[in-house]
Amino acid sequence: MIAAPSSGAGKTTVARGLMALLAKKGYSVQPFKCGPDYIDTKFHESVCQRPSVNLDTFMASADHVQTLFAHYGQTADVCIVEGMMGLFDGYDRDRGSSAEIAGVLGLPVVLVVDAKSAAYSMAPLLQGFANFRPDVRIAGVIYNKVGSERHVQMLRQVCDDLHLTCFGYLPRQQSLETGSRYLGLDFSEETASDELVRLLEAHVDCEGLLRLNSECAPSRLPVCTVPTPGVLVARNDEAFSFLYQETIDCFDKPRFFDPEEDAPIPDDIDLLYLPGGYPEKHLEALARAEHTRRSIKDYAERGGHIVAECGGMMYLCEKIVTDESLSAGETAEMGEYPMCGVLPYVISARRADRRLSLGYRRFVLDGREYRGHEFHYTQFVGTVPPSACQVYDAKGAPVGTPVFKYKNVLASYTHLYRL
Repeated sequence: MIAAPSSGAGKTTVARGLMALLAKKGYSVQPFKCGPDYIDTKFHESVCQRPSVNLDTFMASADHVQTLFAHYGQTADVCIVEGMMGLFDGYDRDRGSSAEIAGVLGLPVVLVVDAKSAAYSMAPLLQGFANFRPDVRIAGVIYNKVGSERHVQMLRQVCDDLHLTCFGYLPRQQSLETGSRYLGLDFSEETASDELVRLLEAHVDCEGLLRLNSECAPSRLPVCTVPTPGVLVARNDEAFSFLYQETIDCFDKPRFFDPEEDAPIPDDIDLLYLPGGYPEKHLEALARAEHTRRSIKDYAERGGHIVAECGGMMYLCEKIVTDESLSAGETAEMGEYPMCGVLPYVISARRADRRLSLGYRRFVLDGREYRGHEFHYTQFVGTVPPSACQVYDAKGAPVGTPVFKYKNVLASYTHLYRL
């Protein structure tokens, strides 16, 4: 596991760089991501040419996480798990944290530490992390943003005194800074530069890391799936792109379509799945695809089964309003874009209305518990519509985000882990 004491230390840079370096060396690399993130996984997939899999102990049980790791990792030469936030940051103290997942899977942890403004002060920090939980083994350190060769030697002394392995470092370099967008990392940018790979190859002990990998090879276990026939999934590089790999793999030969292509959905489907993404960045194209939108509304009115999450839920609404010129990127008068009209609500993507809604979610509907994650800035116009059930956060506190049940349509802002 590649983790860090806090967010912003460089674990994403190091994780995707190591994935790219090992893939370049000819290894089959299976990527994983701690937590509900569906953006970092896109970096991983681009680099490794294998789908990245989420490991999350709030949305799934510890046994299920073990099964996922074993199932997806068994055919790879190397498994790399990218942590989330700080190593011990969870939804309730360290519950659900990267550390908990490392303990569940018995993974050695390599800490990526931002060392740009410290030297021997790293010692108490690393000693605390190494000794905080006996079930979490800190196998070593990769220092980031190192200023000079003398700085490297001072940092290596820290590891020597603490009997921790220093696997190397990355020099301070502005070109390695990761860009961002308003809903997370920008997965449209290059995912692992040649410069990053070159620096890791020059300054990081890859052979030492590979020896760690051999200590925790996953056992061969089948993943539990519930095959669902006749599934049609909306998929688009950006508008409908937030998909958990395990969800797709649970379907029996799913078909995919792009809602921007103006064609009716087929009649012979049993479930229409509309995942999240950035539909607010593609409103012109989605509005123009009138035949697609009309066929989805007709399918819903006939009693067709639909699951719509976040961006997919927005797409089912009456319309989305924005004050941006999506084609030119310039401010324009507020635009209104018709969507499918299955749900009689209006969503605002206007800058003035943007407000972050973030966190784990849990609700019970028709006797079944659903778990997932909410992360968006768009909001309902006017009063928040009534919900079909009460939604709770990870600690059990009620949340005002609604869940909609209309005929056989299930829709909400929550990205569901398992359908």
